[in-house]
Amino acid sequence: MKIRPVRAAEHPRVREVHERAFGDPRIPVLVDTLHAAPAPLPPLSFVATVDDRVVGHVMLSASRLDAPRRLVDVYVLSPLGVLPEWQRQGVGTRLVAHALDAAGDVPLVFLEGSPGYYGKRGFAPATPLGFRAPSLRIPEPAFQVAVRPSYEPWMTGSLVYSAPFWDLDCVGLRA
Repeated sequence: MKIRPVRAAEHPRVREVHERAFGDPRIPVLVDTLHAAPAPLPPLSFVATVDDRVVGHVMLSASRLDAPRRLVDVYVLSPLGVLPEWQRQGVGTRLVAHALDAAGDVPLVFLEGSPGYYGKRGFAPATPLGFRAPSLRIPEPAFQVAVRPSYEPWMTGSLVYSAPFWDLDCVGLRA
């Protein structure tokens, strides 16, 4: 398996990964929209390939932390998708590790997801560290953060998702 930046010609394959992984038609649209949206940090998008077949995808997109001193540019890891037949084989783990390595000097990477899964991959509950979720629909255990070396203790506050998450209603859980 190889992990590398997504190529423009692979966007249909990335869409297929997310369609099959999530079964939610908004997720592939979210990926496309995040790629095209103006942002303070460039989106980072990686695929996992096996024999040149795209089997997984992860994306880091810019958001902001509304901290007491000033706004802080941060990344949100979303979405992470792996084709169903490739799940539970380490693809997602490698994609998350690669994305965190690629985040550079960004001080924080947030996500909403399974604490059991992401807790083993460098993420911790965000609320006890002084962060507020961008939506009441995000269960507290699902709101997580990876604290990076450039983090400073004053960097607390509310995560503010970028517009595509809101425009496509891809925030939090729905009943």
